[in-house]
Amino acid sequence: MDFHYKDIVPWGRSFDEYIDMFDLSEDDLARDIVGVGDGPASFNFWMHQRGTPIVSVDPVYRYSETELRQRIQETCDDIIAQARQNRDKFVWTKISSIDELAEIRMQAMDEFCRDFESGKQHGRYIDASLPNLPFPKGHFDLVLSAHLLFFYSANRDLAFHLDAVRELLRIGTEVRIFPIVDVNSNPSPFLSPVIDTLEKDGIACSVERVPYHFQKTGNEMLRLRTC
Repeated sequence: MDFHYKDIVPWGRSFDEYIDMFDLSEDDLARDIVGVGDGPASFNFWMHQRGTPIVSVDPVYRYSETELRQRIQETCDDIIAQARQNRDKFVWTKISSIDELAEIRMQAMDEFCRDFESGKQHGRYIDASLPNLPFPKGHFDLVLSAHLLFFYSANRDLAFHLDAVRELLRIGTEVRIFPIVDVNSNPSPFLSPVIDTLEKDGIACSVERVPYHFQKTGNEMLRLRTC
């Protein structure tokens, strides 16, 4: 059985998952970072706790904390039910069970929700969406995008992927995208066309193995650098 989502859903990962998904070092964490499509992840919350400047961007930030909690709960029931039916698509090592998966993700999203209203007031959570972001060229040193591009290949076409990636490169000098497979762990049909187009534009592209391995085929990120 496959996962089926009508559109992008609010589902946040933990700080530790971000570290492994993007293979982030302590030096990386000290850089000027923006997370695009972060949704209700707790990465921003914990970066703020560390005293590190951080910005997260997502269209769901237009909602209130109460509305977000309601949407998260509705999404959780569906995602966990689908995960039970598709448990063979995952590697159950760091996360050992469906119940632990639900606990980890709900804790991360609760941390996000408790931080959201204050963070939004201080400009850490910005309501915006690809492919048009409200930042000047080269504003960030490192751009992270998790579980959006390539992951939702069934919901967004090649033109969107190209426009979105070019926008990420416009606002930052380095871009890391994870994963490069879709929601059902299949290779995204857009990965090769995106890389071919960007390399013709002079962008340095590399597919790199990362420590994070939950989807069976999802342990690689795409790293992009402007030359």
